[in-house]
Amino acid sequence: MRTALLIARKDLRQRLRDRSALVLGFVAPLVIAALMSFAFQGTDSFHTTLDLVDQDHGEVSTAFVQMLHDPQVSEVLTVRTVSSVARARSEVDAGTAGAAIIVPSTFTAAAHGGRPTPVTVLASVDHSIDAQLAEALTHSFTAQLDADRLSVATALAAGAPSSSAPALAAASGRLRLPVSTVHALSGRRAVTAIGYYGPAMGIFFMFFAIGFGARGFFLERRGGTLDRILAAPVPAWSVLAGKSLATFAYGVASLTTMYVVTTVAFHAYWGPPWAVATIVTCLALTLVALTAAVTTLARTERQADGLASIVTFGLVLLGGNFVVLASAPEVVRTLALVTPNGWALRAFTDLSTGAAAGPAVVEPVVAILSFTAVVGVLAALGSRRAVRR
Repeated sequence: MRTALLIARKDLRQRLRDRSALVLGFVAPLVIAALMSFAFQGTDSFHTTLDLVDQDHGEVSTAFVQMLHDPQVSEVLTVRTVSSVARARSEVDAGTAGAAIIVPSTFTAAAHGGRPTPVTVLASVDHSIDAQLAEALTHSFTAQLDADRLSVATALAAGAPSSSAPALAAASGRLRLPVSTVHALSGRRAVTAIGYYGPAMGIFFMFFAIGFGARGFFLERRGGTLDRILAAPVPAWSVLAGKSLATFAYGVASLTTMYVVTTVAFHAYWGPPWAVATIVTCLALTLVALTAAVTTLARTERQADGLASIVTFGLVLLGGNFVVLASAPEVVRTLALVTPNGWALRAFTDLSTGAAAGPAVVEPVVAILSFTAVVGVLAALGSRRAVRR
């Protein structure tokens, strides 16, 4: 074991002298995560301005305006009344308003039995979310209005006197649809951009160590260092163990640095420290297994670089390191579950929302370690050949 520790110390010393290893392992992930956090900062909180053109000014349109000024709605929406459709259209085109709602002059009459007239929503292709919000609010109000009309018509058809229609309408107006949607967080916290891309970029750049480890192995073999070590009374497993320890330590240090810096400097929340440490340790073991597998399969330094790049970018593209998995298509979310980094990001996302750490960690840990075991077995089958050839 002493030999393995000496080899690990030697490899770590060489790696820390390599500026590219320092940049890719510690500097680049912090810079990229910070840039992506700033780029997506506006998605953490949403607020827009909506123009309203009320051509009706009746009691129903007044109720609609009151709904738009509800305190809960005002958290994400500022309603600005404008005098004409032309002005609303020009402000939407100029981008000073995210969308505009045009209430027709027959809105109240239609609610009292007249011919239904559609409410118009003006939107720009540059503000699709604003348009969806305006449409959702309009549909919500008109759905409630249709339910009120239906209840009054049903009561009248069942035999209620026509003179009671105003009272029935007033009573139905105080009711609400029995089924509605309510915005609520699944956990105690919201997932921020830095909270997602911090772990994502840390894992991505940690995987670059696969190439460093495999390339270092072939450089030592070409320079004769490996042959001199094996000429001594040193078992082959101690060489592999030492290099594996070096890779493990580098991976843990890289991702732990990312965790500490993003937590302190950007107030990111990855989860409880023990849960984060568990996932980081599992990923570092995966890094060791992948490095060993690439070293075993490759026959030259160039092949090692190529295989390491394929493995690294294949895993991060499938695992969702560049796109938030929650907003990705179903097929992408499914494919992410065949990668260790996909499981790790799922765990970090659940933990960052304040979900219970135990259930959020157990399944990803089992999946990551299973992946590591399969890759490790494949690497072990060819390890002796890789050292001796």
